[in-house]
Amino acid sequence: MADECFRHPRLAAVYDALDPDRGDLDAYLRMTGEFGARRVLDIGCGTGVFALLLAGRGIEVVGVDPAEASLAVARGKPGGERVRWIRGDATSLPPLRVDMATMTANAAQEITDAAQWRGTLRGAHAALRPGGVLVFETRDPAVRAWERWNREDSYGVTEIPGVGPVETWVRLVEVSGPLVTFRWTYVFAADGEVLTSESTLRFREREEVEADLVACGFAVEEVRGAPDRPGREFVFVARRPVRVGGARRFPVPPG
Repeated sequence: MADECFRHPRLAAVYDALDPDRGDLDAYLRMTGEFGARRVLDIGCGTGVFALLLAGRGIEVVGVDPAEASLAVARGKPGGERVRWIRGDATSLPPLRVDMATMTANAAQEITDAAQWRGTLRGAHAALRPGGVLVFETRDPAVRAWERWNREDSYGVTEIPGVGPVETWVRLVEVSGPLVTFRWTYVFAADGEVLTSESTLRFREREEVEADLVACGFAVEEVRGAPDRPGREFVFVARRPVRVGGARRFPVPPG
């Protein structure tokens, strides 16, 4: 089930305006070129920001997300017809053969259930061509980012054309082992409506993620840092091996 901020039509409509700086996607755009990807699966595509950036560069894109409200926003954007949008998740994809699969922002950590997580990795593996790569990020638990999730540090007012001022802030709700729950509050000044969206992220250790990738058939090629958040996130690059004569072979990336 998608969080309220993704599936509530009013919240989905203002999602991009409340998070306009998507510099985090620059590294993914560069990796698309680095790995010579011409077909990309964007898992947890949300309102389609990354998928549409790729489509605008002539890349064939499939965007999958469980939240219909977010997909409606994505479809309605300029160029939305260039992307194949699928409501659902990576555990039940139609047959695909892509060069690269991605999970940007918090998409990987939003999958908190262990079985669903492994199913997502297996679904990405099945969608990739042999030699294709899966790229995604997770926050380093050691940084304890949730300790700064409070109203004082997050409060803001955003003026959104056609909507008016929207107040937002976040509060930490609970930390239970690797699971961190927090709640965003949204106040629409135009009519006074107050909406909330509660989310839970799973903070996985690097070794746990690597083990899960290997268990699902991937070869972990590299673990990078996030250029826009150095020291705070892991960026995993995992490859679906090519089998030659029954043996697995790892091709050299183009370029």
